[in-house]
Amino acid sequence: MTHVSVRRGLLYVSIAATAWGTGGAAGALLHQTGGLGPVAVSFWRFAAGAATLLLAGSLFGLGETRPAGDDPALGGTRSAEPLTIRRTRSARARLAGALTGIRRGAALGRTLVTGVAMAVYQTAYFAAIAGSGLAVATVVTIGATPVLVAAGGRLLLGERLGAAGLGAVTVALTGLAMLTLDDGSATFSAAGIGWALLSAAGYAGVTLLNRASSGEPYRTAMGGFVVGGLCLLPVALVQGLLPSGDPLASWAIIAFLGTVPTALAYGLFFTGLAAVRATTASVISLVEPVGAALLGVLLLGERLTVPAACGGVLLLGAVALLTAGERRGRSGTT
Repeated sequence: MTHVSVRRGLLYVSIAATAWGTGGAAGALLHQTGGLGPVAVSFWRFAAGAATLLLAGSLFGLGETRPAGDDPALGGTRSAEPLTIRRTRSARARLAGALTGIRRGAALGRTLVTGVAMAVYQTAYFAAIAGSGLAVATVVTIGATPVLVAAGGRLLLGERLGAAGLGAVTVALTGLAMLTLDDGSATFSAAGIGWALLSAAGYAGVTLLNRASSGEPYRTAMGGFVVGGLCLLPVALVQGLLPSGDPLASWAIIAFLGTVPTALAYGLFFTGLAAVRATTASVISLVEPVGAALLGVLLLGERLTVPAACGGVLLLGAVALLTAGERRGRSGTT
């Protein structure tokens, strides 16, 4: 896996969060033009994302690794050496093969868990919207994620956010609430909150799992899309899999949804996690609702009030402070 600097990792995660912000508008347009339900939209998002990464891998070699057999030290070549040396090389080659098998098994397990978790948090988020409305579902899901990631990062990864980092997270969550709950139309229900927390837990699990791993990010993303799509397919078939209306518009939106907020965003996010703390990455991801709000104003005719705009500024300011602390290496101090 290619080394990623902290600066580049922060850039990758920021681009991913910005790209995710376009997913909601694209999904809404796909529902309007193609008549697809939320699970079917998620299925096509995963399917198109997997196809995009597969094509990108074929064209640009994303996810390729050097075969171990090409390394002479691991037994990749033969030579007329004494029997003892050949046996030693053979033992090293068998050990390397065993370690490769273990790594492949771990990568497969990580991919399966990532895909199932992605399917779970997508479906749970839509269930939260049905139970408590879009505003509450967004605040609880996206707002609870950094808290769960911070706790998991401290317990499982030994990451310490520090006082300044905790302050930035608090300010970011305050800005998120101001941005999303500004219209006062919040609707709370136990079921809706439960689904939102399940969605947050699934997203936090994916973040922590891929922060702890050293696997190839694009392979992980593509495998996760395949597994997640297969999990969603039965429900999507019942809900209605094929879009109606203008086919050109629907498939164009599906292509965009699979390319920008899915293949590009998740590939960059998993790559950035190699260099950026899990909590920092999850807080940067809070930029997503800011982008979604701006797209709602520009494309869907929605209104952005003064308190909501102030909340967006607070959120972006907190993200900027946390990323600056990450670059200075101070976010792990108290």
